[in-house]
Amino acid sequence: MAAEFDLNLIRTFVLLYETRSVTAAADVLGVTQPTVSYGLGKLRRRLGDELFARGPGGLVPSSEAERLYPSLRTAVEQLDVTIGAATQFEATGPVSFSIGLTDLGEINSLPLVLAELAARAPAATLQVHAFDIDTATDQLTRGRVDAIVASPVLDSVRLDRMPLFTEGYVGMVATDHPRLRGDAATDAEFRAERHIVVEGTTGHPAPRNALRAHGLEGQIAVRITRFATLPYVVQDSDLVAIVPQRIARAMTDTHRVRTFTLPWHIDPAEIAAYTRRPPGRNAAQTWFLEVIRTALQDLP
Repeated sequence: MAAEFDLNLIRTFVLLYETRSVTAAADVLGVTQPTVSYGLGKLRRRLGDELFARGPGGLVPSSEAERLYPSLRTAVEQLDVTIGAATQFEATGPVSFSIGLTDLGEINSLPLVLAELAARAPAATLQVHAFDIDTATDQLTRGRVDAIVASPVLDSVRLDRMPLFTEGYVGMVATDHPRLRGDAATDAEFRAERHIVVEGTTGHPAPRNALRAHGLEGQIAVRITRFATLPYVVQDSDLVAIVPQRIARAMTDTHRVRTFTLPWHIDPAEIAAYTRRPPGRNAAQTWFLEVIRTALQDLP
C-alpha cells in the first residue's frame, strides 16, 4: 500500500512538472484540485524542498525538481509498461478527440485522419484546433488537445514526437502563366519572376529561406499568412510560389494552377505527430495516436 501511495505521489509530481498547473494535473489524474495540492504538500515534506513556486505562466520548478524529473518520469513510464497501467482502450461508443493542425494539415491530413477514425470508431467526434507554435506544447501538456500534427519541431521533454512522412517542394504557377510553361524552370527563368511566399509560424519556412539563400528576397512581391490562400492568388496572377509537393497536387485538382520542378534542391520537411508523454497521455489518447499513425505515416 505504501508503494502504491508513493507511486501516486510520483505521478502527481511528474504531471505537475509537465503541465505546470494543479488544475491540469488534477484533470489528467481524475481527482480534485485539493487532492493534488495535498499530494504536493506531502512531496514537499518528504523531499524537504518546495519543488514548485507560482509564476506568471504557471508553476515554476525548483532546481531540485529539475534534478528529480528525468529519473522519476522514466520510473513512471517503466512501471506503466511493466504492470500495464494503461488499459486497453476500445472505442465502442461516443468518444471525442481533439487535434491541432496547420491550415495545410486541415487540407491535406485531416481527410485521411477522419477516414481512419470513422472506420475504427463511427460514433467518434473530432475537434480541430488551429496550430500555434507558441502555445502548442502548453496545449498538449495541459490536455487541451490530444495530438498535434505539424512540421515545426516542438522540442520539449514533456512531449513524445512520432515522425510521419517527409514532404518535398515544387514550383507552382497559373496554368496559363505567360512565361513559365515547361515541366521545369531554369535558374535564369526563376530569377526573372516575381514571387509569393507564406510567412508565419505554422511551418514550412524552406521556400522563403531558399529565395533568401539565392538572393531573391527582393523578388518577393506578396507575403501572405496561409498556404490555403495561395492557389487563389496564383491562378489569377503571374506570381510564382514554392509549395509542399503533396498539397500542390491537391491544389492542381481544384484550381487553375500547375506545378513544375524547381531549379534548386530544397531539403524536404518532416511532418510529425506530437502527444504528451506518459503518464499524462491516457489510453484513449494512445489509441488516437495509432489512428493518426495509420492514416499518415509513410505517405508517398
